[in-house]
Amino acid sequence: MFKNLNAKALGVSGHESEIIELALTYGFRGMDIDIVEYATRVRLKGMAYARRLIDSARIRLGTFPLPMELETDEEAFQRDLEKLAQYAPVAAEMGCIRCVTTVSPSSSDRPYHENFEFHRRRLAEVCKVLAGAGVHLGVGFRGAEELRKNKAFQFVYDFEALSLLIKMTGAPNVGLLLDVWDLYVSGGSIENLRSLSGRQIIAVQLANAPAEAPLAGMSEQCRLLPGQDGQIDLAAVLSLLSERGYDGPVTPVPSRATLDSTRRDAAVRAAGEGMARLWAAAGLPPEGKYVCAAK
Repeated sequence: MFKNLNAKALGVSGHESEIIELALTYGFRGMDIDIVEYATRVRLKGMAYARRLIDSARIRLGTFPLPMELETDEEAFQRDLEKLAQYAPVAAEMGCIRCVTTVSPSSSDRPYHENFEFHRRRLAEVCKVLAGAGVHLGVGFRGAEELRKNKAFQFVYDFEALSLLIKMTGAPNVGLLLDVWDLYVSGGSIENLRSLSGRQIIAVQLANAPAEAPLAGMSEQCRLLPGQDGQIDLAAVLSLLSERGYDGPVTPVPSRATLDSTRRDAAVRAAGEGMARLWAAAGLPPEGKYVCAAK
């Protein structure tokens, strides 16, 4: 597995060359991309032009967010599927074969079982389109209780429910977007991960939780950078994932409210330093393969 940068998650913006430079300077070996932006670039100037900086920097590509909404009317959904069929081959040719999305933890309109079937069908359709290009879909959940308040119906907000939804899609190219903070805040633990193989996990996102705060009722504003002191043993999670054969991107996704600086270089530096500390604590060398401790 490899350290991966999602610039937007850190509140960082800039030209592609600037983001790549920040990533490499502070120890990230990969980065996420906006496939719509790159597909437009490919259409206008060709693949070689679109890839030139990526190839020059020898940086890996982590994931791209699913460029469509799951919860929209049927006409718009089918129209977006047609666009996705154009984006997916571009992503695959660029070497970015991991697409990610999350499901909403509540609904104002659909009861649980109706919503489950709604998402099962739509995720299956998305996976079918992505499979044609060899792209995998990682599906995640959001565990914070605040996101379910004042809604008529609750939906998937923990590991067990999401695992069932993923299984019921029946798609061979669907797996878990593992956000460790969401896993713990929703009542899960590292034990939920022991039954998974590395191939069942498409992407990993990391944030820690304040040491003294109760997990129940915790706000998403409490997502700390990996490497900061907190109550989640992120190093143990990474060690287990490596042992299970996970070889994909690992991305810090804190709340911007917890970052000490709004300067982009300082934010990426802090994230990179935190990931380096975590990598070392997990017994991982830079390339991400597990190193057994000496006996």
